[in-house]
Amino acid sequence: MNEAMTCGVTTELALLDAMELAADPELEGRFTESAHRILADLVSGGAALGWIEPPARDEVAELLGHVVAAAQAGDAALRAAYLGRRLVGLGYWLRYTRPTHRPHADLEKIAVDAAAHGRGVGRALTAALIADAREAGVEVLTLDARGDNANALHLYRSLGFTEYGRLPDFVAVGEHRYDKVFCMLDFRA
Repeated sequence: MNEAMTCGVTTELALLDAMELAADPELEGRFTESAHRILADLVSGGAALGWIEPPARDEVAELLGHVVAAAQAGDAALRAAYLGRRLVGLGYWLRYTRPTHRPHADLEKIAVDAAAHGRGVGRALTAALIADAREAGVEVLTLDARGDNANALHLYRSLGFTEYGRLPDFVAVGEHRYDKVFCMLDFRA
């Protein structure tokens, strides 16, 4: 577990997986609402999470339900980061569904509450998801990021991901265009 400072008090960062989250009815009951708040706030602030407008609560609930079901089937991993009883981040990967791509997974999303940025939450979430992928027998973990998301790209590189491709000006946000950067972590090497 990592430690983080909250209001001058050291608090332990807990990284729960989908099964641990389900084992705590109070946290599980608040998880979707808390995850929606984090995602909507980040997207409202311009975060590169795949949405142009903040997602609706029902959309987040459906997404998380899909990820949890996939995790229970061994086809995904979900991690929820808590400082005390407060959700401060979440992330997940999903195994590719095509039979020829089954040994591989895509790190779909890492989202950290803006109030917790700079405290190592994103690093801890990503490292835990990498460990989950190794344990699940994933051979190659991929991800894509918006080219202007320098902090995320730096984090991924520092954890061993390498860039394998880039689509210039592929992501359209209003009048702005950004590169789509593809990265991979090959566990076979």
